Amino acid sequence: MTTLSVVIPAWNEEDGIVDIMTRVLSIAPDLHAAGIDDLELIVVDDGSSDGTAQLVEAQEDVRLIRHARNSGYGAALKTGFAAAQGELIGFLDADGTYPPESFPELSAKALETDADIVIGSRMAGADSEMPRVRWLGNKIFARLVSVISAENITDSASGMRVFKKSILDRIYPLPDGLNLTPVMSTRALHENMLMVEVPICYSERVGRSKLSVTRDGVLFAQSIVWTALNYNPARILGMLGLGALALSALIALGIVILRLQGVTTLGAFGAFMLFMGLVCAVAGVSLLTLGVSFNYFVALFHGRAVARDRFTRTITRTHIDQYLGWIGFTLVGLAIVLAVVSLVLGSQGWPVSRLWFYYLISACLALIGIQLVVAYVQMQVLDALRVRERLVMDDLQGKEQVKDESRDELGLAGRKRAAV
Repeated sequence: MTTLSVVIPAWNEEDGIVDIMTRVLSIAPDLHAAGIDDLELIVVDDGSSDGTAQLVEAQEDVRLIRHARNSGYGAALKTGFAAAQGELIGFLDADGTYPPESFPELSAKALETDADIVIGSRMAGADSEMPRVRWLGNKIFARLVSVISAENITDSASGMRVFKKSILDRIYPLPDGLNLTPVMSTRALHENMLMVEVPICYSERVGRSKLSVTRDGVLFAQSIVWTALNYNPARILGMLGLGALALSALIALGIVILRLQGVTTLGAFGAFMLFMGLVCAVAGVSLLTLGVSFNYFVALFHGRAVARDRFTRTITRTHIDQYLGWIGFTLVGLAIVLAVVSLVLGSQGWPVSRLWFYYLISACLALIGIQLVVAYVQMQVLDALRVRERLVMDDLQGKEQVKDESRDELGLAGRKRAAV
């Protein structure tokens, strides 16, 4: 038998709670037709000060769970998830915005595709009464999740879903606030879960909305980014770093073109662009190496490489970490040579108005070089720690070398071990 447990979080929803409970209970026959044998309805009263709890208690075939005080949308949902008896768990809001009549379709899709999560998407083409500002915000959130996870999704913050209860230990921890849904989506994508979207209608809520477009919008964006950083920091930091390096390269190209045209002095704007280019160069290298280094931490924590998108594979599997040390020491050497030459020229009468440019370039090269050397050392240590257990097992089993097909996964430490 397959049971669907529907969880409704409710906080001061006396105006609409009876209607939404009635609508959920009425879909039982359609759920049977979709392959669901039993329906369980759980309402979590999140410390309401009105008559919400009393109205739920008066409704037959509904389990009421009460919070002594208001703990948040996410906290109420997690309480319901813990109490749910069904193999599948669904949830929706108490304000009537999401159509419970779509649960049979979502459940059928879950059974048909064996999906881990089926999202009722408000942005996938169905009729929607969502305010324009919130529609735009949800579009941005979905795009943000898609960019940082390399997976396409249309509605990362939808509050109507059906998912397998067995995945809870993989998507937890989840926040207690309204940002539970985008965090769930982000974690699921990075945990390589099968997530399917089904278009649903969306209606204007009953009563006043508890969502603050500005405050909760910022919270949603922060939650998505921070959650993704826990899985694949190289993608986010790497993209930012490459963007900064690209801007620095454009500025450097502009300065070279001006020099070739005979321009030997910089005005106020030119000086600003020069400093901007140098800052972007240092920041770009720092972000890029930090992202790659952090991915070693993530792999060490999870016991496996969790980043599978093409961008991250490109910057982490090109074995760039082998060359960081050499590049770093080379840049530091060039910085020292340029500084010494500038010092000699200065002692021979060159004015400071000419030398400052070369000293500035020397300082930039030194900072970038030192950063690369530090990143190289850090990656060496982290990579050795990440593969230590596997190499120990390899030695205990008496193998002469690590198999070729596993070298990429083992990383630098594995390649060193294979060469011994």
